Amino acid sequence: MGIGYSKKSKQLEVLLWSIALPGFGQLLNGKYIKGILLVISELLVNVMGNFNKVIILSFNLKIEEAIAETNYMWLMFYPCLYFFSIWDAYKDAGGGEEKPFAYLPFVSSAYSVTIGLIFSSKFTFFGYFIGPLWLPVLFLPVGLGIGESVRRLLLKYHPKETF
Repeated sequence: MGIGYSKKSKQLEVLLWSIALPGFGQLLNGKYIKGILLVISELLVNVMGNFNKVIILSFNLKIEEAIAETNYMWLMFYPCLYFFSIWDAYKDAGGGEEKPFAYLPFVSSAYSVTIGLIFSSKFTFFGYFIGPLWLPVLFLPVGLGIGESVRRLLLKYHPKETF
């Protein structure tokens, strides 16, 4: 870390690069093998799941075309890969050290986004499909909320460990 470069700033940088592309945070942390494996995994799942095409179609509100293009068997791997990569890079940068169970919102988000993806080809809102991009995105705050609630319950009822 350079002059004036705080630990929190490094954690934020790693977190934001991990959100941009799984594996980038690991590369910034100097975890090159893990970072390269995550980038390759992301590219594989992205290409096999047609994710970039799904994103383009979804942003252009061509939701039924996006659903038709989605390879759900591949894209189902994406949420866990994505949130694991974010958590792992953040943790390696020292994030969450002072917060017990800090991983729970990330894990819960991976589950909820996956559930959103599963139902995205069937779920309609006032007769309109939300689709394989937007429905999982809408499930993200649910996962974050559940994860944070479980974390707070565990902190309240879990006895502190003594070493």
